[in-house]
Amino acid sequence: MILAAHQLHYLPWLRYFHKIAASNVFVVLDNIQFNKNGWQNRNKIKSPEGEQLLSVPVLHKMAQSLEDVQIDARQPWARKHWGSIQRAYQKARFFTDHAPFLEKTFRTPWEKLNDLNHAMADYFLAALGVKTRVIKSSVFPLHGEASERLLNLCKDLGADTYLTGAYGAQEYLDLELFEREGVRIVFQEFTPPVYPQLFEKHGFIPELSILDLLMNVGPQSLEVLMGSPASAPASGSTP
Repeated sequence: MILAAHQLHYLPWLRYFHKIAASNVFVVLDNIQFNKNGWQNRNKIKSPEGEQLLSVPVLHKMAQSLEDVQIDARQPWARKHWGSIQRAYQKARFFTDHAPFLEKTFRTPWEKLNDLNHAMADYFLAALGVKTRVIKSSVFPLHGEASERLLNLCKDLGADTYLTGAYGAQEYLDLELFEREGVRIVFQEFTPPVYPQLFEKHGFIPELSILDLLMNVGPQSLEVLMGSPASAPASGSTP
């Protein structure tokens, strides 16, 4: 059984959902430390001007857990994000399929970043048709740090393979620890798929939010997403 884990993000990009779809169990790390310079509260869409970053303003404290991060309701971020998405995708072929959910979501007075991100992730997984079992780390007992914590997740959930992202994994993962415990590590192999996008004058822009794929490709999104190989064995990992 393949297990993967990742932080909870806002409007996650394609690589994120490829990782989920390539695993049997996915653990959403929603109670780890918030990274103010990361992607937990922001992501990119394609607008008439090209790449556009959408960021949810938060009330952040040092060393704060994701589950405690509050959205800054004093700023009209939701109205602006919905307006930007409408402007970017209202002419997309499948805009009307997702507009009701998005409009309702951006009209909801969210207080916590996690609640917003969970709602969006659940919707996108259903829209893609991904059947992977998803577990929130906030309702699952986590123990250990770094590699040990991930290894314990695999052991507790009965996974014999851990799927990790390709970027930087060899720097923070203790490959020998996994090998000693009989858990195989594979690195995600993901080539951003090329698909029809609006605003051709800007060329094709990869690594955007899953919104861009869903709006332009619709029911074929998962097939397009998984056109790249799911994973490749890590060098030196258990065969």
